[in-house]
Amino acid sequence: MLKDQLQSDLTVAIRAHDKVTAGTLRMALTAVTNAEVAGKEKIELTDDGVVTVLIGEAKRRREAAESYDSAGAVDRANLERAELEVLERYLPAPLTHEEVAALVRDAVAQAGEQGLTGMKAMGAVMKVLTPATRGKADGGVVAQLVKDALGA
Repeated sequence: MLKDQLQSDLTVAIRAHDKVTAGTLRMALTAVTNAEVAGKEKIELTDDGVVTVLIGEAKRRREAAESYDSAGAVDRANLERAELEVLERYLPAPLTHEEVAALVRDAVAQAGEQGLTGMKAMGAVMKVLTPATRGKADGGVVAQLVKDALGA
């Protein structure tokens, strides 16, 4: 399981005195644990659940790096990017723009076969695309490509 991999990689990072990796993996494991105990009863996250948590953490690092850059705190921005690189080791490989565009074309064609056109098809298209692109492509980019394909 991915959670076990994170734990074993944390042990390796601690033994290697890799502070950035160790700190990032501790943070990631804490976020996973928090997700598991959130709600009424404790659950064990599947690998998909762990990836979802890691995607959220990666997004936070990306946004923090941008914020630090705009504030002129280059050293902090670089630390956030280093943490992001650690997290990206555990995320699925991102889709290229062409791959996302092909998925959008297929989903729009599928909606067209159901008689949905224009912006009325947006929900149906996104319903098909979201599981296929989750963690592999930025949702905002996917939504914009869908809008362009639907002629909005």
